Amino acid sequence: MAKPVLITGASSGIGYELARVCAAHQHDVILVARREDRLKDLKEKLEAAHGVQVWPYQADLTEATARQALLDWTQSLGLPLYALVNNAGFGHLQFFAETDWERQNAMVQLNIVALTHLTRLFLPGFIAQGQGRILNVASTAAFLPGPYMAVYYASKAYVMSFTEAIASELEGTGVTATTLCPGPTESEFPDQAQIGEMELFKGKLPSSAEVAVFGYEAMERGQRIAVHGITNQMLTLSTRLLPSKQLAAMMKKLQKPG
Repeated sequence: MAKPVLITGASSGIGYELARVCAAHQHDVILVARREDRLKDLKEKLEAAHGVQVWPYQADLTEATARQALLDWTQSLGLPLYALVNNAGFGHLQFFAETDWERQNAMVQLNIVALTHLTRLFLPGFIAQGQGRILNVASTAAFLPGPYMAVYYASKAYVMSFTEAIASELEGTGVTATTLCPGPTESEFPDQAQIGEMELFKGKLPSSAEVAVFGYEAMERGQRIAVHGITNQMLTLSTRLLPSKQLAAMMKKLQKPG
């Protein structure tokens, strides 16, 4: 039996599909999100389809006590984890000076602090057992400044830098760390972030399922940075050649709220 994989933000989008991919590979799965009803529904589907064991765990990961409680509960199962997938996160489109601070702070707490804290909580166990996988979900936003989504873009840049650094630290331990960087994807994210009308999100987009398969395979290889899609890979390469001021101007034009 494969060891369990813990996935945050598992109630929708890429997190939901990553749970399906892991279950299809015969991993038991711990599903973490705030929407408990969705987790229970997914549990029933995964257990019926793949014969794995699934544990739904409702939590608000912006709270430090909730993150510690998750570790304690996971350890009480007595099953060492195979992988930690930090997928939970959100964004919001707005002129920064007019944003609600509580919403921006919650974004920092979830996209940065929770991801960092959970990695710190679970990493010693991986090192002690001599194996483990960490998959941190960022975005192609990690490569760019993001006017009107300044905190979101900065948070994803942090995720990529942080993950690449610990991946280097973990060499020789049997533990790997991977950053998944999808571009625009079919999910609830565009509507939640109020960016669904942008040109970036019009036309045919890759599905969350496609991104999840790509991310799982990259995690299994121990790939440090995994950018989904040829177009996105070319985009991220080009960001290394253009001045940051030019990149910011380009993104400002693309993302300016109507």
